[in-house]
Amino acid sequence: MGLPFEPCDMIRVASILVMFVFVSCDSRETKVQRFLLKGNLALEQSDTDRALYYYQQALALDACFADALNNIGTLHYRAGDKVKAMESYTKALECQPDFLNALLNRANTAIDLKEYFTAADDLDRAIRQKPDTAVVYFARGIVHTRLREYPQAIEAFEKAIALDSTNVEFHVNHATVKYYQKDFEGARAELTAASRVDANEPNIYNMQALIAADEGRISDAVTLIEVALQISPKDAYFLNNRGYIRLLQNRLDEAEADINESLFIDPYNGWAYRNKGILYLNKKDYSSAERVLRQAMEIDPSIDHLYFYLGSACWAAGKNAEACEFFRESEKRGDGVLTADQLRTCR
Repeated sequence: MGLPFEPCDMIRVASILVMFVFVSCDSRETKVQRFLLKGNLALEQSDTDRALYYYQQALALDACFADALNNIGTLHYRAGDKVKAMESYTKALECQPDFLNALLNRANTAIDLKEYFTAADDLDRAIRQKPDTAVVYFARGIVHTRLREYPQAIEAFEKAIALDSTNVEFHVNHATVKYYQKDFEGARAELTAASRVDANEPNIYNMQALIAADEGRISDAVTLIEVALQISPKDAYFLNNRGYIRLLQNRLDEAEADINESLFIDPYNGWAYRNKGILYLNKKDYSSAERVLRQAMEIDPSIDHLYFYLGSACWAAGKNAEACEFFRESEKRGDGVLTADQLRTCR
């Protein structure tokens, strides 16, 4: 059983995306900076069209004005166009290769686009520039987590916490990786530290619910996930997790309602497709199970136990050769959940 929220969800645009303002006495530079300031003011007032207009006016005076390019990237990011955001941040860095804000923004966007090696390169450059910036190590931990490099992720999150122990997101993501490593005691200790920072952070209870479910304490898991949902009732990940817990209780109709609501809120949540696949397996609808599990794999092939469930769907449908391919990948990933019969058949 995995964690149906991705740690990257803790890294919000507000955490990293930053605007830059610089004042100069030069006449041309003053005009450029004035447009930048006007653009920033428009953005504060949520007038994105006017903000874009002023940034473009600044670029008309200086086509390589990295601050305006960076801020246009932020506009694209907030509008959901991550590809255009990447293009703008890249242009900003071409104009000013050591621009820390653009490095962090491009790394954040690259994580969203699953371009993890680009993100890692940008973050390493940022660390060389400013090694005492906690959020850089946090983002590096996110990249390591996505790449399933858990020891390196733990190290990165610990560096972030050493620099800023008051950020609850750092503690929760640190606990998340310990959970992935099945270090439940370590995860619990980190969640206790997180609760001292902010006891109202719903991801603390979400994480505790998943640990309880893994340990077979289903009643505790139900109580904890309900606390998370009381704080954040429409969180797609929490709804999906409650759906998973209801699967464990064999409350299939309620589980399906939660998973469907989660997918309605966030149709790109691979964990919800995985859980819907488990639901179809329980209903013995093996073709539907395979279909939605393949959707989950397209979104995020690193989802916990995904290959085991895909193999199970194929196995139940009589596709043993294909099932064995998935089972072998499951074993390579360390799932350790195959039956003796499956292991014998797939040798």
